[in-house]
Amino acid sequence: MDFGSLINNLFWLFLVFAFLSPYFQRQALEAARTRQILSLERKRGSRVITLIHRQEAINLLGIPVARYNDVDDSEEVLRAIRLTDPGMPIDLVLHTPGGLVLAAEQIALALLKHPAKVTVFVPHYAMSGGTLIALAADEIIMDENAVLGPVDPQIGEYPAASLLALVQSKPLDKIEDATLIRADMAAKAIKQVAELAEKLLAKHMDPERAATTARLLSQGTWTHDYPITVEEARGLGLPASTSMPREVYALMSLYPQTQIRRPSVQYIPLPYTKGGQE
Repeated sequence: MDFGSLINNLFWLFLVFAFLSPYFQRQALEAARTRQILSLERKRGSRVITLIHRQEAINLLGIPVARYNDVDDSEEVLRAIRLTDPGMPIDLVLHTPGGLVLAAEQIALALLKHPAKVTVFVPHYAMSGGTLIALAADEIIMDENAVLGPVDPQIGEYPAASLLALVQSKPLDKIEDATLIRADMAAKAIKQVAELAEKLLAKHMDPERAATTARLLSQGTWTHDYPITVEEARGLGLPASTSMPREVYALMSLYPQTQIRRPSVQYIPLPYTKGGQE
């Protein structure tokens, strides 16, 4: 084989590697996640479902060449619940900034109907629709620094509660028709979310407290990104604790953030003790 043929063969081998490398990276990551999920299921005797909203990059030689959003959407979560025996507990690992109320409502109601214990794990945050889903759980296990958030609906780019406050503070003839329509939608959205939250909360608190907590969470008491800590969640009557299994953290480490640029946070990824590294 002459030198030119060798270079040509190496070139085609490189192209094949470039095309197949993202696929093999994805398969390896999926296999690692499956092993970690099975480990947690064996430990807890449960069905583990992940709902993790995080975009990732598959890299070739450190350069992002493909991106995918590995998210269990509401359809897949509902299917996983249907495939679970009524007597088997469900553990949902939840990491999400929120999303469509419809999707969150479907998941929350399906979890509410599941006869066995439902546990939601929040290793970092479950905001908005994520909190709505968490309200359906028998137990919410949070990292000590994890947060939930208000479930007040948003109408486009505006908080529903703020639209209602606007129409109540100005004469109607000074408000555009489009704004009045949004305010009407806002009133309906708040009522619908409050009723759903109350229904979910009634699972583990008396009706009066469920109604009060539902109003606090749904009617614009705080800004939409207000962080509800585990202590505040307990104060609201939610069944929150901090007994997070190490397997959940290990699972989350398999959902890395996209790193197109140089990472701004760096550390030695090992547990440290007072006596030194483990």
